[in-house]
Amino acid sequence: MKAKYDFSKGKRGAVIPSPGKKVRITIRLDRDIIDWFRTKVEEQGGGNYQSMLNDALRTYVERQEQPLEDILRRVVREELQHTAQ
Repeated sequence: MKAKYDFSKGKRGAVIPSPGKKVRITIRLDRDIIDWFRTKVEEQGGGNYQSMLNDALRTYVERQEQPLEDILRRVVREELQHTAQ
């Protein structure tokens, strides 16, 4: 082992970048939100709460991109089904 090491050209982050589209970030979320996702994963018999959280965010984003007419039609259909029961 050397007595001194030169880290002047060192870079922060993973030594090997992770493959795929996912990016590692640091985010602070409310404990009750994380607990809810962890509970849902446990109820489903296992999995990854982070993937479930990612899927929920993706669904939200996709719904934001839907045309208003499509959203209104879906809501009206759901309400009609609910009142028919």
